Formats: sequence, C-alpha cells, structure tokens
Amino acid sequence: MTARSFAAELEHVTEYWTPRVIGEVNDQYLKVAKLKGEFVWHAHEHEDELFLVVYGTLRIQLEDRDDVVLNPGEFFTVPKGVRHNPVAEEEVGIVLIETKTTLHTGDVVTDRTVPVERQLG
Repeated sequence: MTARSFAAELEHVTEYWTPRVIGEVNDQYLKVAKLKGEFVWHAHEHEDELFLVVYGTLRIQLEDRDDVVLNPGEFFTVPKGVRHNPVAEEEVGIVLIETKTTLHTGDVVTDRTVPVERQLG
C-alpha cells in the first residue's frame, strides 16, 4: 500500500479516450483517462458515472439538459440512464469512478469502445 497521485498515473496514459484502471474500491474501479475532441453519445442504463477533472476543461453534453462544464478539481456524476457525451476542446486529464460492470460506451458500441480487459493495466 502506497500513496499515489492522479497526475502521475495520467502520465502513463498514451491514448485518448482509453481509460486505465488504477485501483479498486469495493465494486468500483478508479480509472484515469486523457480526453481530446468529442467522444460518443451514450448512456449507462444501470450505473452512475463520476467524472473528476485533474487538469484541463471538460464539457459534458447531456440530452435534454444544460451542458456541465468542469474545471480542475471539479466533479460531476452522470446519473444512470442519462445520455451524455464528453467533449474536450484541449487535452483533459480525468478520473472516472465506475462500477466494475460499467461498459465504456454504455449502450453504444463503436470503434472507440475499449473493453474493460484492455483498461486493466
């Protein structure tokens, strides 16, 4: 057991939109990811998803709701079943907290979908 830094863990991320599992808390994965550009509209039918910004600015588009803009140190939980689309104009480093059952792109499968086996690392 050692203390770790989200910023240091983000240094190991080499691909945008490819989360990397860095820890576990009960049935939750702690993940870090680098984002740039627009992702894909999707929802997680049975799981909430927490986004915490380490650096940069992240905009989360929400269907039928106002966008949420997050700056460093801020977080937002997307409730289960809510369609959302993360957008990063410039590179953003984030932490995700998700249950182990959360699929990367939820109810949508695209060429950007990363299976959890590839996120473990």
